[in-house]
Amino acid sequence: MELDRFLYRKEILIDDSGWGDLILGVVIGALKLPARRYMERRIPVSSFQQPNFKNKQYLDDAVKIAEEIVEVMQPDRETRFKICSGYVLSSIRKHLRNQGFNVEKVEITGELQDMVERSYVKWCKEVGIPAERVEEKRNFWTLLEWVAEKPKLREKLVKTGWKSWKQKWREKAFSKEFRKS
Repeated sequence: MELDRFLYRKEILIDDSGWGDLILGVVIGALKLPARRYMERRIPVSSFQQPNFKNKQYLDDAVKIAEEIVEVMQPDRETRFKICSGYVLSSIRKHLRNQGFNVEKVEITGELQDMVERSYVKWCKEVGIPAERVEEKRNFWTLLEWVAEKPKLREKLVKTGWKSWKQKWREKAFSKEFRKS
């Protein structure tokens, strides 16, 4: 039995960044191997705000990105898609399977994960978040504190569809006491 029968020579890895972050939307990146072709697209923050969030617009946006990945990267039926297990990518996994592609749900680490993370950080900087806040210590509190500095201006960059934003974090971001600390 030949070992290479079980090895896939052509793969497209797909990962996301930003899903759990308070601000902006999500970056989805794809890396085609062995050619090392990379592409990325963004799901806008508006897909994580009402009414789009309730309607799960972000899943439809992810499918559109999947269609673009197929168009650009031209996979054949021997290409295996290895897609991160994250929820925002669930619609991509389902869509590609329905198109007849070989899809595997995996944990993405290494090069692609780093590339997609850097893309999300770049997006954060584009909207004015200081580099030191997102490059080293990007976390929920850091981003909430940044929003709280100018909440009326920056709320438009927040995933306001989250129940926790409406029930807890919005009030905290707009409170004068929180902004002083």
